[in-house]
Amino acid sequence: MARLRRKADFPVHEVRRYLEPGPIVLVSSRWRDRTNIMTLGWHMVMEFSPSLVGCMISGGNHSFRLIRDSGECVINLPTTALTDTVVGIGNTSGAAIDKFETFGLTAEAAQEVGAPLIRECHANFECRLHDDTLVDRYNVFIFEVVKAHVAPTPKHPKTLHYTGGGVFVTAGGVVDRKALFRPGML
Repeated sequence: MARLRRKADFPVHEVRRYLEPGPIVLVSSRWRDRTNIMTLGWHMVMEFSPSLVGCMISGGNHSFRLIRDSGECVINLPTTALTDTVVGIGNTSGAAIDKFETFGLTAEAAQEVGAPLIRECHANFECRLHDDTLVDRYNVFIFEVVKAHVAPTPKHPKTLHYTGGGVFVTAGGVVDRKALFRPGML
């Protein structure tokens, strides 16, 4: 049984440090002759089939307009090998620099969307805008993943999870409970 721990009050504006839903991703976009990459931690799986992913992209972010105008993007999954690149991309604006060139990343043509894949990432998910009803109010885009590319190994890559203040935790350890799993429960 888990040990009960004493808890202390915590600032409500920082609860995201515990609730960030998943790994940090790099979102690549293209509109006309402009491309960009942004670091993103605010995303969530919303449906299995069709495969829907919600992303909160701030209206002040350079990628917001590119994605809004094109209606598509690629969600790229970096591993811990790209930690400094992830931070650098998050700390710069694509309005001022070409992030592919600046960070030495390779843009590859996608099969279903105009936005580029990032070759150095473990996985790439080509997305089209599925629903934009939450964009104006909450900056939440709901994308449908229309094509997925994933490296066969490692099966469980070490990914980054942001906890705020420039600190990340990593994932990659595996806890196997297949014997207890019932389909449809998780």
